[in-house]
Amino acid sequence: MQIAIPREIRPGERRVAATPDTVARLRKLGFTVRVEAGAGVGASMSDADYAAAGAEVVADTRALWGEADLLLKVRPPEANPALGVHEADLLREGATLVSFLYPGKNKALVERLAARKVSALALDQIPRITRAQKVDALSSMANIAGYRAVIEAASFYGRFFTGQMTAAGRVPPAKVLVVGAGVAGLAAIGAARGLGAIVRAFDSRASVKDLVKSLGAEFIELNVQEEGEGGGGYAKEMSEAYHAAEVAMLAKQCREVDIVITTALIPNQPAPILITEEMVKKMRAGSVIVDLAAENGGNCALTEPGTVVEKYGVHILGYNDLPSRLAPTASQMFGNILAELLGEMGGAEHFRINLDDEVIRGALVLQDGKLLWPPPRRSAAAVAAPAAPAPRTSVAMRAVVAAKKAKPGRRTGVVVLTLAGAAAMVALGFAAPPAFLSHFTVFVLACVIGWQVIWNVRPALHTPLMSVTNAISGIIVIGGMHEARGEITSPVVVLGAVAILVAAVNVVGGFTVTQRMLRMFHR
Repeated sequence: MQIAIPREIRPGERRVAATPDTVARLRKLGFTVRVEAGAGVGASMSDADYAAAGAEVVADTRALWGEADLLLKVRPPEANPALGVHEADLLREGATLVSFLYPGKNKALVERLAARKVSALALDQIPRITRAQKVDALSSMANIAGYRAVIEAASFYGRFFTGQMTAAGRVPPAKVLVVGAGVAGLAAIGAARGLGAIVRAFDSRASVKDLVKSLGAEFIELNVQEEGEGGGGYAKEMSEAYHAAEVAMLAKQCREVDIVITTALIPNQPAPILITEEMVKKMRAGSVIVDLAAENGGNCALTEPGTVVEKYGVHILGYNDLPSRLAPTASQMFGNILAELLGEMGGAEHFRINLDDEVIRGALVLQDGKLLWPPPRRSAAAVAAPAAPAPRTSVAMRAVVAAKKAKPGRRTGVVVLTLAGAAAMVALGFAAPPAFLSHFTVFVLACVIGWQVIWNVRPALHTPLMSVTNAISGIIVIGGMHEARGEITSPVVVLGAVAILVAAVNVVGGFTVTQRMLRMFHR
């Protein structure tokens, strides 16, 4: 199969659907890759880089589109002013298009693609489920947008982000408010905290509170009991009472903070207005608003999508190309996602659109020109929450639970075996010599006590496996020290010394690995 990577023609768009690295991955999947000349220039990737990765560089745009079996793109197809034709009309019948499409607001484009009898997968429609995380292009781009929003805000904010105490005077830290703690909001929080700002965040979903706090930001809560969790990981529309409390809180925050970053979006709907003109008037001169919802109208009433305006001394950034402003990174992430997606679809040899695959079916808009969007709703059984994992229990507890769940016949067998074991222990007590019974008693007590000690070790931040092995090793060290007494030529002493050495290596290694894991959480 032949893959085509065209040059993006949207003004200001610097991303490209494949990088030289991902071209190599696509070729390993069996695809032939053709790249339009100059496609990667905006992302600092030359035609020579693509050629070195094994791609064919094509200068003829019409030939590239018309001969492709599979066309990978970032932006939805649009009118090409240089050729005087719409990009959708360049696709051959039966081809497959994979890109952002936004079918909910691009119905005319969907109809144009359907007329060409193409199959189209919209990356923006991939369901937000655990299995689809590696192909979630929206989240990847939102992550970049959140980070870049802070960088853009810093370029317009005429002061330090971090507080400083210098001989020339004290500089207070910037105060940043992030409205919406989704992927973009969390990325913005992390970037602003990294620059030293005081960060506050608000979201209607209470479930993100711990995430916000883990990044070092203050989570603002409203005194209105209403859950804002919507379908697909997005927030839902809230009640009038909630909106009234939200407006009052935002008005107060706008008077106090220096930078506001808004990220509130609801799929296929205009962005809700959160920052009113009156709130902007109350902000300090020199403040900055970065509106990440500008593409859908904006969360600020004064936002002008695609540009920057200054109103009442406040800069309002309405950029709708923030991921494109980090084009090399965005292109690499986007290309990785496409390579993963095509790998899931079977690669070149077994490529197919599997309607039984929840991820593919969710993204599928057209198949051979037939409209299949929106996908059917998942059944109640499919969306039911998975059963909570069983708590960790001891072997004895698991045996009891299994016995309770067992059939009557099995339960009787367990009882018989237990009684037989008890009878065997009693018979052993009458027949065995006293020395053996003494050692056997110590052995049984060691098993029971050791068992309880090991399974009651608190895992804390390191893994349960590591805590268990460290506990076992600690017991072995103590036992080895007890036995490693006497002549060095004694086999018991030698075995005790070997036990101490091996167990000590395990203990030291366990703590070393644990410390490395803990350092991952240090700033």
